[in-house]
Amino acid sequence: MTSSRTDVYAEPSRPALPGSGFRLEPARTALVVTDPQIDFLSPDGATWEIFGASITDNETVLHIGQLLEAAKAADVAVAISPHYYYPSDDAWRFGGPLEQYMHDVSMFSRRGPLTLDGFEGSGADFLPAYREHILDGRTAVASPHKIVGPESNDLVLQLRKRGVSQVLLAGMAANLCVEGHLRELVEQGFEVVVVRDATAGPRLPEGDGYLSALINFRYLAAATWTTAEAVEALAGSLASSSPVKDAAS
Repeated sequence: MTSSRTDVYAEPSRPALPGSGFRLEPARTALVVTDPQIDFLSPDGATWEIFGASITDNETVLHIGQLLEAAKAADVAVAISPHYYYPSDDAWRFGGPLEQYMHDVSMFSRRGPLTLDGFEGSGADFLPAYREHILDGRTAVASPHKIVGPESNDLVLQLRKRGVSQVLLAGMAANLCVEGHLRELVEQGFEVVVVRDATAGPRLPEGDGYLSALINFRYLAAATWTTAEAVEALAGSLASSSPVKDAAS
């Protein structure tokens, strides 16, 4: 029996918006993963208390891993947009509620931009299950973004230099960095598909971040796919019939 919470997240059975007609072209596609780091995705991370339930329900950790494996097998470009804070960032004089929270819990804290001392195994480090894919010498690890979007890092440059114009977007957190990246990448002229079960959001009295993100994904993204759909598309098994599903499917 489907739970009421699952029903809330379900895709609309009769969407009003037209499909985009998106068709995946692997030669110009990249998988972009935001913040696949311990502080988000591990029970030992600084924010598990508010993100853990959504991550568990979506099987986010498993799904991000499946996307990384599928992208590597398909020889599709992979880029990581991480989030780091250095001691110099403590000099910031203002910030929104989210920023204040992140600084209060020392989220993504590193000792400096030019050292890896204390990095391995810290909350800023990549989840151990992903390291073999991220640190394989082929993955583009962008400079850190600082709030939610890629405007402050070199992700767009890294994608352009690889001839990328289509993005499969996943990672953390749904209504924050994923949505921030979606908005900026769309503004930059990329076709963006959000993998909706390879992300998760906070559950707080202020609202369900994952639910709010899903609504905006449906309005803004070229399509919203499940991980299974994305993996199948990357494998090329849909190329001759219905190679991808658009936003109306």
